[in-house]
Parts: sequence; C-alpha cells; structure tokens
Amino acid sequence: MAVAVEELITPEIMQPARYLGNELGAFHKPWENAVVRWVLTYPEVYEVGASNLGHIILYNILNTQPRQLCDRAYLPAPDLGAKLRATQTPLFAVEQRRPVLDYDILGFSLSYELGATNILEMLNLAAIPLTWQERNQEPQKWPLIFAGGQTATSNPEPYADYFDFIALGDGEELLPEIGLVLEENKIKGASRQETLLDLAQIPGVYVPQFYDMAEDGSVHPNRTDVPKEILRRVATPIPAYSIGLVPYTQTVHDRLIVEIRRGCTRGCRFCQPGMLTRPARDVHPDQVINTIEKGMRATGHNEFSLLSLSCSDYLSLPSVGMEIRNRLKDQNISLSLPSQRVDRFDENIANIIGGNRQGSLTFAPEAGTQRMRDIINKGLTNEELLRGVKTAFEQGWDKIKLYFMIGLPGEIDADVLGIAETVRWLQQECRTQGRKLLNFTLTISNFTPKPHTPFQWHSVSNAEFKRKQAMLRAEFRTIKGVKANFTDVRISAMEDFIGRGDRRLGPVLRRAWELGAGMDSWFDSAERAYQAWGEAIAEAGLTWKYQQVETGEWNIMQEGAEEGPNLDKPLPWDHINTGIEKEWLKADLQRALEAATVPDCSFEGCSHCGVCSPDFGHNIVIEPAPIPQFAGEFQPQIERTQRLRVWFGKQGDMALVSHLDLLRLFDRALRRASLPVAFTGGFHPQPRISIASALSLGATSSGEIVDFELTEAMDVADFSEKLALQLPVDVPILRVEEIDLKAASATQLLERCEYFLVLATANTELQPQWQKWIELVKATDTILWEQLTKSGKKKVLNLRTSLFELEIAASSPEPVQKKVLAGEGRCALRYIGSSRNDGTLLRPEHLVYMLQQVSDQEVDLLHVHRSALILGG
Repeated sequence: MAVAVEELITPEIMQPARYLGNELGAFHKPWENAVVRWVLTYPEVYEVGASNLGHIILYNILNTQPRQLCDRAYLPAPDLGAKLRATQTPLFAVEQRRPVLDYDILGFSLSYELGATNILEMLNLAAIPLTWQERNQEPQKWPLIFAGGQTATSNPEPYADYFDFIALGDGEELLPEIGLVLEENKIKGASRQETLLDLAQIPGVYVPQFYDMAEDGSVHPNRTDVPKEILRRVATPIPAYSIGLVPYTQTVHDRLIVEIRRGCTRGCRFCQPGMLTRPARDVHPDQVINTIEKGMRATGHNEFSLLSLSCSDYLSLPSVGMEIRNRLKDQNISLSLPSQRVDRFDENIANIIGGNRQGSLTFAPEAGTQRMRDIINKGLTNEELLRGVKTAFEQGWDKIKLYFMIGLPGEIDADVLGIAETVRWLQQECRTQGRKLLNFTLTISNFTPKPHTPFQWHSVSNAEFKRKQAMLRAEFRTIKGVKANFTDVRISAMEDFIGRGDRRLGPVLRRAWELGAGMDSWFDSAERAYQAWGEAIAEAGLTWKYQQVETGEWNIMQEGAEEGPNLDKPLPWDHINTGIEKEWLKADLQRALEAATVPDCSFEGCSHCGVCSPDFGHNIVIEPAPIPQFAGEFQPQIERTQRLRVWFGKQGDMALVSHLDLLRLFDRALRRASLPVAFTGGFHPQPRISIASALSLGATSSGEIVDFELTEAMDVADFSEKLALQLPVDVPILRVEEIDLKAASATQLLERCEYFLVLATANTELQPQWQKWIELVKATDTILWEQLTKSGKKKVLNLRTSLFELEIAASSPEPVQKKVLAGEGRCALRYIGSSRNDGTLLRPEHLVYMLQQVSDQEVDLLHVHRSALILGG
C-alpha cells in the first residue's frame, strides 16, 4: 500500500522535492509486472545520494533487467525523519511510494566508515530489525538487506551483524546475477537460508552469517559449502548507464558525470581506492564522447564532469575534452574535473577545463618533501609540482586547492614544515608583475591507515596529530594568501578504529546510533558526536582498543621503537580476496621503509602485485587520440529576434518545486528541445528566461507567466509543442503569445493576482461565518500590517488598500475543490489583490490575517492556488 506522501509534506518540511521520485529519467515500472523488487539507497540526504554516479548506474542497470523493478530511497532530513516517527509512517521508496518493507531486497551503499549509523537510522525508520539475527527469527517477513561500496568491500566485519550479505567490488554484473538467483528462489518458494546459500555461491557475495570470527580476529566459514575467500568483482565501465536522473532540486553534483577510467595503478601506499580498484581500465574515447553528447542533449545539463581516480592518467583526456567542447560550443557548456595529477597537468588539459566559466583547480601533492613523497610512492618530483602549478598560473588561475596529509609513516617535523615551505616556494616561483599573488586553499588531512594497503599496519597518536597541526597553523599565519582547513583529529581516530576493526564493533555502532551519533552529527556538534561514540565504546568494553588507536599502537618508522607488529598476524579482512597478495603488501611496506618507489604498471613494468589474472583481468590503456583543433569559445547569441510569453500551470507534485528550481527546469527544457534562446552578455551569460512572479512553495497555479527571448523567430505553435514535450505533465503550457521585443516585461506589467484559498477555522466547535467575515473585511478601511524591510527597518502597511475583490468561490479549480472536499468546515475564497513589482503585494497570509482581525478567530490556510496574473497596459 502506497504511503500518502502528500500528507507528510507539510509547510515545515524543507525542500520537499527531495521526496517526490518524479525526476526526469526516473523509472515507474508496474509493480505487478515485477518478480523481484529492489530498493537501492544511498544513506545520505537526497542531494548527495541522487548525484552519486554509482547509485545512478546500478539503478539504471537493474531497471533494464526483465521482471525486475528497482526503486530508490534516501536518508530523510531530520524534519521528515521526525515526521515519520510522529505519524508512525515507515520509510518509503520515492517512486512507488511504498514502504521499503514491501520490497524483496534493500541495498545500501557504504562508502565511509562513519556512514554506518545512517544505515541503522534508515532501517529503524523502515521498521526493519537491525541485525540478521533478529530478522532470521521471522525470515519470510523481512526483505534481504545488503551493502556494497568501497568501505563494505575493504573490511565488512564491523558491519557484519547488520547485513544478510555484502556485495564486494563492482556491481554492474554482480547485481543482475544476484537478481536472477532471487527470482529463481522466489518462484520456487525457497526459504531465506536457502536463498542466502545460493547467493553465497556467486563470486563477490559474502554472507556473514555463514562465517565466524576466531579469537585472533580472523574470519572462517562455519560450513563447508561456502568459499573460504570471497572474490572482489571487477567490471568494465559502461558510460551509457551514466545518463539518468535529472532532479528538480539542486544536488551536490548538479551535472552529467561520465566515468572515463576505472582503477588506478599509481601505487600510492596510503590509497585504498587505488588498491581496491585494480586493474586500470580505460573507456574508449568514442564511447565517452558519444555518451557525453547524448547525455547533455538528453538531460539539459550545462556542465559535465569526467570521473576517474586519476583523470590525468586517461591519455585521451585532452582530445576527448576538446572534441566535446567543439561539438557543444554553441550551448554554453563547461567541463569540471576532480583532483588531478599535477605532474600531468599541462596546457592541453588547461584548455579543456571550464569553458566560459573557469572551474576550480585541485592538486594533491600529499606531502611537503621529496623524501615523504617517495615513502608514500606518490611519483611526484618538486620539478613536476612546480611545472604543473606554474602552468595553471600562466593559464589564468589565481586560486588553487592543494591536498596534503600529516602523520604519514616516517614523517618527521621537517616534513610537516615542508608543507608550508612548499607553499611559500610555489608562491615565490609564480610571482609575476601585474598579477596578484597566487592564493592557495589547503586541506590538511590526518593520515588514516586503511585495509589492503601497505600502510595497513601503521598508526599515529592523536597527540602527534594535534602537535603537527599546531606547527602548521603557526607557519601558515606567516604566509599571505593561504587558507588552511584541518580535519578533526577525533574524526580521523574514529575512522581508523572502525575501518580496521572486527565484529566486536557491531554493538558499538548500534549504541552510537542510539546515542545520536549519525554521520552528520560530526558537523553539527563534533563534541556531542565524540562523546556518543566514546560512551558506546566504553559500554562495549573496548575502551582499551580505542586507546591503542588514540595513542598510536606502533610507528613503523620510529627510531628505537620496541618490537613492531607481527605482519603475519591474521587481519579481520584477510578472507576478502582483492587480488593484491598480502606478501606483496609486506614487501611494499619494506620498500617504503627504504624510500624506494614502484613505477606505475599501466605505463611501465609490472609491479607483480598479483591482481592481473583471469579473475580480475589486466590493465587496459588506450593510446591517446589526436587533439582536435579548438573551434573557439562559446559566443553567446545576444541578439534578440523574438519574445514569446507563455502561460503555464504548476500542479500536483510540481507545486513543491521552488522558484529557483523552476528556472533551472525551464533552462534544461530549452536545451533538450534545442530552442534558440538568447543569452545575456558579460562573463557569465545566462539564458533570457523571466518568470513574472515567484509562487510560494506548495501553492498550485493555473495562471503563471514566463517570457522567453529567442535568437530566431519561431512559429508559436511549433515552439509550444517542442517546449511542452520537455516539461513535466504537471507543468502544462496553457497558451503562448508573441510579444513585441520593445514591450515591457511581464514582471514590469504585473499589477494584480487572482487567488483561490482553502481555509478552515482552528476551533472546530464553532460554526465559521465566512460571508459575515468577508463583509466585515470589505467594510473596514484600515487593517494594518507591520513588516521588516530588507534594511531591517519596520514598515507599517494598510493591507485593505491592496485588496480589490473578495468572495466565497462559487466555482473553483480542481486542486481547490479536492482540498475543500478533504475535510469538514472548509471554505474556498477567491480574492484579487495587488502584486506590483515595487513591493506592493497582498499575499495569501495577509488575507488570512485580515480575516483573523475581523473574526477574532484563528484561521488555518490549507491550500493556495493562483489562478491568474493580471497585467496592466
């Protein structure tokens, strides 16, 4: 049974468009036609989850499978979370709007150690028992719960109690295989245990309940029919599945994202993603170009991003970027890239970044001295660092972001201070007369050792981190043009404690969640979150273990250190076969102690890590294509040939889309329809789209107006048809007229608005006297309203002079009729009030206030519908 989402979305719920599931590209497959019904969820708020590329790819792939349906769910913001609990409404999936409890399988992406508490929050909101042990008591009642993602793949043990199974590695091929097994077992009526046993036979599926933890922390099967080691899955990237959701509200990465290379073989010894995603696999340039061109036209985005752990190692990056810029040069498109290898940054890459809007630039030297960069196998020299930064400065960048780490193995104070010295040196070398000083924004992270890396045996004390941070803060105060951000030491320690933990941490996660330690709590109140985690650790009797992290169990490079760790000791993640041999990690740790570097095996000799094999494949490096000649920058078409005025409606779910989001919706619709919109001039050209008046969030309308200015004259009917095809059904086009270019805009001409309001009295025991109150309002000459101006001054207005008509509605639009019939004692009023652009406005809440003044009753405003914008001559 569907959840009545419209009843949950009351005015106090912020950004309600998060929960509607009506985005462009969303699937709405018939429920009854599916045998297996999935929910994929990203345990973060919608703005983060809906823009995650992995989430989008797997959602698209699962919905292409026959007899399978895939919906989505996200972590509700605190306001909706509280509303769900208060109304005893279970967490729902956004498209079908059914409780997630109704589905067969619920999958979480676990990409960050501290994100596990968000998963527990979502399970609790869904009314699903948190652990597999609890769910097994009523096995046919609950969906299967699984996790995937980098954190789940690297060390699933701290989270093992909460998941029926864990998907290790790439999911593009693995999840459809899981779906087939589920379908077969569901049809034949298999039990939960039988289904999980079948799933355990799939390479890449780890079923924790079929494994036990030994006293030494190692994990072994508790039955003979499951594998001793579970293989990490490797898949070939398929860019076409990147084209998908186009949200109606702004997301964190509000652009088309296309993966160009998966995996990294640079061999940075601290980098878990680089170790867990081998081998490196380039996507063919033609696939990338065709996907971006198709995707930009299909989505209407004005920005795209190329994604890889190391975009600069994709040799065709300059040619692909230039080809796309040339093909889409008339559409005001820009390109953004994540953090890049500074040693590969050159003029060819600089020329493709940004577009008319120069994007930010981020490099990650990681360490401040050559010695430290050799220890971590960064593969970066001082000369390469300077050349890359200088190229960026010469190409017009005056602000650059740099990432560094402290607490790395073998680090001494000179290496820490070397970060500040490096920044000084770069500024000095980039000084040019007539240019302002090169500014840097630095992020100084605390090194956190990760499983499956050569540094997985290392740790650093909190006190050392704090001391080193203090040293750098003092140094940076003497350097102009530098802003430094430091990671909270407590967060780093907790990440380490959980990331390298074992099954004993399961109760800690649960108790921390119960005490309010959600992932966001670190940003709301780090002190409160830290206390919650500390209390949870103490209750589990693991304070001694956390203190080892806080004090640094051992330092592999510390002179005179006592006996270091036993590298042969079993680790909680040894049963996860990532392809990299443990002996190779030991050998690479020894090379780090000697500051010996290992070359990148994508471009030089094999490093013999063990990955390249039939199970994992081999590096795929595609030779670079020639760089096309630059066809020129985007030249905004500013000449206006025609102005079209469009009357449109805003109905149903689209009433919950904000004014700014509506503007973005029209922009993308014009792009998808390839309509010749004119642009403003200047450095940041914008399409000439002007909505006459902002409509309050939640209000419906059948009389909104927007003006479009075009560079080419079009037939009005043709324009209307093309635009309507690209708009949601709840934004209908009502009529289109051609307007003289010299005429005033609709915003300037707007004088009055007609509204229909659905009202009720708060006191249900008294019979409302709407007609009497209307007559009293009309008979009153002065009803004063005090408001604050933008400058903070108080201003007193006579609302009565802005009211021109007021009556009980004899007939009303459909949304109003539905609201009136939804409850007893409700009334629909129609009024016409002032709506001039000089600020003389009679808003619906003003009319409610007027009725309250004459009736001495509290009046509730239940719905607002704007039926007309009345323009003057």
